[in-house]
Amino acid sequence: MHRLLAAALTAAAAAALAVGAAFGIVALLNATPEQPNTPLISYETSQAR
Repeated sequence: MHRLLAAALTAAAAAALAVGAAFGIVALLNATPEQPNTPLISYETSQAR
């Protein structure tokens, strides 16, 4: 009985850790970058021809 309880607690702890890691990864991926996303090359457009 003790082994079954230990296995169930281990599985629950592993599941909780996996869910926590998943939320952490998603939070890191949704973080805003430190610098603005500006293009390196810009082309001048003129309307008068």
